[in-house]
Amino acid sequence: MVPTVTLNNGVEMPRLGLGTAGPGDEETRRRVREALSLGYRLVDTAARYGNEVGVGQGIADSGISREDVFVGTKLRGSDQGYDSTRTALDASLNRLGLDYVDLYLIHWPLPRLDQYAESWRAMAEMLADGKIRAIGVSNFLPEHLDRLAATSSVVPAVNQIELHPRLPQREQRADDDRRGIVTQSWSPLAKAGDVINDPVLSSIGSRYGKTPVQVILRWHVQQGLVPIPKSGNADRLRQNLEVFDFELTGDDLAQIATLDSGTRVGGQDPRTHEEF
Repeated sequence: MVPTVTLNNGVEMPRLGLGTAGPGDEETRRRVREALSLGYRLVDTAARYGNEVGVGQGIADSGISREDVFVGTKLRGSDQGYDSTRTALDASLNRLGLDYVDLYLIHWPLPRLDQYAESWRAMAEMLADGKIRAIGVSNFLPEHLDRLAATSSVVPAVNQIELHPRLPQREQRADDDRRGIVTQSWSPLAKAGDVINDPVLSSIGSRYGKTPVQVILRWHVQQGLVPIPKSGNADRLRQNLEVFDFELTGDDLAQIATLDSGTRVGGQDPRTHEEF
């Protein structure tokens, strides 16, 4: 059973989940169904991914009670704005085939568009409608969170950001912690690039009988982060859950810190990146 973390509004969220960016509806349906059968209870998607239908179908296929699956989706850039945010949530729920989502995030701040504060106002109001259990943001920097704090008393429950040993995001994590925001890690394995083959991780893993991937995921959860790795392989899906039965030492964490290169795998800077 995956342990949970309590969000700032009292909602419980699993501490590790399934990311779904990339594949279309049919493959997503299969992956979600498979993951849920293995014990996953957190599924992350987004309107921009174009696979919310597949996520909903996978949940329905699983036979698991709706209240036992934590579902998060995201507001795409083209739907930012007060009225369009309200409409976009209903569209996402329709595609998912659900009455509510557990977490709704603003996908990117899009500062040039300058609509994220209006979107946040709508989302804060929709919390009372019963269609969302918690709201948050994705790819927000301190300056964007300051803007929300100046215009709303509702603090984001989650900030989902790119985070992995090559980009540990220490300053952003500290800022999230200060505000009472849980940091969720997208691309937690750096898209399975060179970092998973680093000898530092292999050496650490050999001492625990774990793979480098499991060491990285343990690094996330041990620091209070919530990783959402992607995989379409049943064995890897299973292995990704097997990270709650060992603990990294301070020396292990210090060695992993040497892997920091400050590199974003997609080069997506929240100050300039645009997603519509």
